[in-house]
Amino acid sequence: MDMSGSHRIPAAREKVWEALNDPDILKACIPGCESLEKTSETEMTAAVTTKIGPVKAKFKGAVTLENINPPESYTIVGEGKGGVAGFAKGSADVSLAEDGDETVLTYEAKAQVGGKLAQLGSRLIDSTAKKMAGDFFTKFTELVGGAEGTETVDADLDPGVAEEAKRIAIEETAGEVMHAIEDAEHAVEDRLHKAEESVEAAAGRNAYGGPMVWGLVILGALIVVLALAS
Repeated sequence: MDMSGSHRIPAAREKVWEALNDPDILKACIPGCESLEKTSETEMTAAVTTKIGPVKAKFKGAVTLENINPPESYTIVGEGKGGVAGFAKGSADVSLAEDGDETVLTYEAKAQVGGKLAQLGSRLIDSTAKKMAGDFFTKFTELVGGAEGTETVDADLDPGVAEEAKRIAIEETAGEVMHAIEDAEHAVEDRLHKAEESVEAAAGRNAYGGPMVWGLVILGALIVVLALAS
């Protein structure tokens, strides 16, 4: 997945640079960020909970700053793991350019996802990533520049993406239902098999009235088992 963009921030470049390296400001701006700690001058660890379509997961990861050229540019390299949901890793080149009293932030990012997230489709992932980026820069601009963001991403997913998310959710739910039905069928088969074995053994001994009576017992047992299964 490739993504790029630029945002105008009403603040001096030095102030924007300091904010991009401030873990408290970044934590407040990153959607779903639960913790963010600076472990060294070039490294941070973070925990973020996010939802992409029907998949919700908590990612824990580390970020490293490379190619640092203050206050003009740096490269962010990071990787996060979300358990069964999968993983995400990538990098972004960030640059700051002065434009009068304001700063133009430009970024180019490349990311890769794996696991269950990769099954959601690139369109849904791209749309969610762009929305998160828009939310981040809107909040960042408010905190650093003291004004509302001038460039935002629509908070709602477009109808096509929303429909795709709905389809994926329905497919997953249908799969879970079918799995439950199969388990119930197997349980019924096991119960019938055990009942048949018991009946055959008793019938062989001519117990409780012989084969005719046991034939009625089998029919009654079948009705009970089917009622329990339903």
